[in-house]
Amino acid sequence: MMDATRITPELLRAMPLPQPAGSTDKNARGSVLIVAGSVEVPGAALLAGTAALRAGAGKLQIATCSSIAPHLGLAVPEALVLGLPETSAGGVDPDAAELLCERAKRSDAVLLGPGMMDKEAVAELTTGMVKGLSGPALVLDAEALVCLDTLRDPLCEREGRTIITPHAGEMASLLEIEREAVEADPFAVANEVARRFRMVVALKGATTYIAAPDGECWFYESGNVGLATSGSGDTLAGVVTGLVARGASPAQAAVWGVYLHGQAGNRLARSLGPMGFLARELLAEIPGVMAELAH
Repeated sequence: MMDATRITPELLRAMPLPQPAGSTDKNARGSVLIVAGSVEVPGAALLAGTAALRAGAGKLQIATCSSIAPHLGLAVPEALVLGLPETSAGGVDPDAAELLCERAKRSDAVLLGPGMMDKEAVAELTTGMVKGLSGPALVLDAEALVCLDTLRDPLCEREGRTIITPHAGEMASLLEIEREAVEADPFAVANEVARRFRMVVALKGATTYIAAPDGECWFYESGNVGLATSGSGDTLAGVVTGLVARGASPAQAAVWGVYLHGQAGNRLARSLGPMGFLARELLAEIPGVMAELAH
């Protein structure tokens, strides 16, 4: 196992993001499919989808519950919004997995999980999509993480093309251990899961660790307490998805995404105070942080 490398502006400038040519159209900048939201938490899909565009993706599709799809389409006019059958609990019906895998063939990256509240349905949908997706990178967040212990083989077959973004509680549920055990050594836990499942792990916390399947690991500890707010994780997952869609490797997208998210929070903390800013306000700061790194 390698030591973890601190994420700094100098590190990121040494691993620059793919930059589109001046004549590039939106297709060449990458297409994202966001599968997110529920009747109770429709805003998660808005945050994640907008974050993917702020990170530079060119095209956005959002797939969500049919009853909230028209409202989301108005809230995110940049997106094609697909309404999916719902469960009685107000979540996406897992029978939609086949349709989503078909639509994903036209995408470079897929995000599954933000704001999805029907646990059993999410587990079944996640299983169907992990087994059915072959081409695009896959980012898994929130409720989509809890059933991954049953999907080790198909995840390993994806050979590092999957990224997960758990906090300590979600990681503990995945591994069926106590949260305290994760918090005691997040570096080791992130590395073990990355190696075992052959995927990139961004284990969120006061210090966030990003681990790749080959044992390489990075850490970011320059965020602030204001980021511990509703919707913040949805925003991070969307940024990571947008970066990998535009051509970053999964590990590179996770490293850059964590930094951009954290520094966006720092910019807001300086202007608004250490707490009280909203996850949606992070979105407008992402391009500015990227621009700073370009100089």
